[in-house]
Amino acid sequence: MQKKKIVIMGAAGRDFHNFNVHYRHNDQVEVVAFTATQIPNIHGRKYPAELSGSLYPDGIAIKAESDLESIVRENDVDEVVFSYSDVSHEYVMHKSSLVNALGASFTLLGPKHTLLKCNVPVVAVCAVRTGCGKSQTTRKIAELLKARGKKIVAIRHPMPYGDLVAQRVQRFETIDDLKAQNCTIEEMEEYEPHLASGSVVYAGVDYGAILEQAEKEADVILWDGGNNDLPFYRPDLHIVVVDPLRAGHEVAYYPGEANLRMADTVVINKEIEARIEDIHTVRANIKRVNPDAQVIDAASTIQVQDPEIIRDKRVLIIEDGPTLTHGEMKFGAGVMAAERYGAKEIVDPRPFLKGSLVDTFKTYPEIGRLLPAMGYGKQQIKDLEATIKATECDAVIIGTPIDLRRIAKISQPSTRVFYDLQEIGHPTLNDALESL
Repeated sequence: MQKKKIVIMGAAGRDFHNFNVHYRHNDQVEVVAFTATQIPNIHGRKYPAELSGSLYPDGIAIKAESDLESIVRENDVDEVVFSYSDVSHEYVMHKSSLVNALGASFTLLGPKHTLLKCNVPVVAVCAVRTGCGKSQTTRKIAELLKARGKKIVAIRHPMPYGDLVAQRVQRFETIDDLKAQNCTIEEMEEYEPHLASGSVVYAGVDYGAILEQAEKEADVILWDGGNNDLPFYRPDLHIVVVDPLRAGHEVAYYPGEANLRMADTVVINKEIEARIEDIHTVRANIKRVNPDAQVIDAASTIQVQDPEIIRDKRVLIIEDGPTLTHGEMKFGAGVMAAERYGAKEIVDPRPFLKGSLVDTFKTYPEIGRLLPAMGYGKQQIKDLEATIKATECDAVIIGTPIDLRRIAKISQPSTRVFYDLQEIGHPTLNDALESL
């Protein structure tokens, strides 16, 4: 029988997981290629033979998504499997229309085929968009579980941008582990806060192999989701964060709406900053698609290391990279700090961009006057440094989850912004955890 030919559309995360759990040992199909988008420096490589299994002794090519049409035509592809996240429903259907017009089927794999079962309880923290406040929610949950005497292991959604074989299973316990494994800025932003609080973090490429190791040292696994992707492990408690600053997105993005519909508990974050009518919109959408979900009201409170560096100054604001790029946020904690502490002006970095940052702004022109903390490799970190150095400003506000000054040289006076989750009223996350 002729094998079904498949292409997996991805962004170096969900695509690899879907292959590993659903296609790697399936001799009825042939995965002819992955395609890559969102993340730089992924296409042109291979998903290595060491990870691909016996059916793929030469590995699998990873090609640019812009080549999808030619890949489907030249290989007479039967099915295209869409496997990345934080994109609008309209975007997904445009891709489906392209694939269907080429004669192939278009597939979205569901949790039944992709969730792995764990031997210890799993709390999954996901979101409906990038930048909803998932990280501070995850940190809060870890704190609450530790107070109950539980050993927490956080497993982070994949960000395998380096040597995929070396990154098959990654374990982080100290800051030195981040350096030893050549983590990008994005990886550090997600892992370091867990490490600072004493949690072990796992990440990598093969989440079945990761699970085998992680559950040996965990009382509870804390799934720290990425973008607005679905969890990789079957949760005993599924917590999803929504953002009233982007009201309506909770039912307009893939797979964020699926997360919202699956949630046991929904956290409405940023309520202090949001308009009351937008909070009502989000609450109504939750009630409409998941009326049984427990709803927690919350805000992300900010603290500034040194407010006087901001006051009456012309400031460059650096925010979390993915939140500004495919997350489409127009502002973050850095902007809030600038407004609260009386910055004279927010300096536009666009006239001063260097190297790969030029391409970032071409791809995501809606970023505007903010500078995303892009750092997917050593050269991009150098480009970020050069851009900061060239920008004509009095001070720099660092609104990222880690202290960028440890990674990139910043010659101007600078200050950090910190943010934590603050629950408002009842129920609380502690109440949600009672179901475990």
